[in-house]
Amino acid sequence: MSLTLEVRGQADRTVHVGPFAMTPLIDEGYWSYRVMLSERQAVVGFPKFSTIGIGFAVEDDWNTNFPYTCGTEEIFAHIAHNKDDDAISDDDVREAIRMIQERATADRSAS
Repeated sequence: MSLTLEVRGQADRTVHVGPFAMTPLIDEGYWSYRVMLSERQAVVGFPKFSTIGIGFAVEDDWNTNFPYTCGTEEIFAHIAHNKDDDAISDDDVREAIRMIQERATADRSAS
């Protein structure tokens, strides 16, 4: 499968209550950056706590992600258990993470 980065505007739905921030409702439709890895699975980047979190679109356990500024291997190790499809290569997951990191870095540098 050829990896393609999709980009769209996504409002940050982080909930702020006084000095506290709560995780927004994160599901497979909440993303700013997406790289499809199979028909049902993707690596996504999404607004969370004034940064971009990276994780899988479909997760066995909700809310497993790391900020895009972490190392690719660190993000991969933290989210890998949610891949849920042995047909998806670990190298493709790493490349999808890198693609999102590079675009998120460029977008944030430009603003």
